[in-house]
Amino acid sequence: MKVRDVMHPGVHWVEPGTSILEIAKVMRDQDIGAIPVGQNDRLVGMITDRDIVCRGIAEGFDCSTMTAQDVMSSGIIYCRDEEELDDAVRIMEQHEVRRLPVINQDKRMVGILSLGDISHAAPQQLSGEVLQSVSAPHA
Repeated sequence: MKVRDVMHPGVHWVEPGTSILEIAKVMRDQDIGAIPVGQNDRLVGMITDRDIVCRGIAEGFDCSTMTAQDVMSSGIIYCRDEEELDDAVRIMEQHEVRRLPVINQDKRMVGILSLGDISHAAPQQLSGEVLQSVSAPHA
């Protein structure tokens, strides 16, 4: 099974200077917990609801002035749409990520692969394995 057959196609992304308030509204309105960050047609980071809370609010940032680049995770981990799902799952396990941007052969982001996508399409053993791996407590 290929990643393109399982992923959530079509992705909203924001620029590094996008305000956290705007990002939070997009997350709420689209019922999502992560948004890729792009600059000059390149992925440069990922921002999650957890990043906003742990790297922003808990550190005392002012929500009215905080931007994506203040709290985003840099260094994108991704997979390709033509990869086998098993290979993408290994990437998620290795990097302990719950969502993986998906790019095509032209290096354009075409979707997101999430734990939910995997749970709906993959065999139960593979779904359980990735869930256990990325949910393990950090030492």
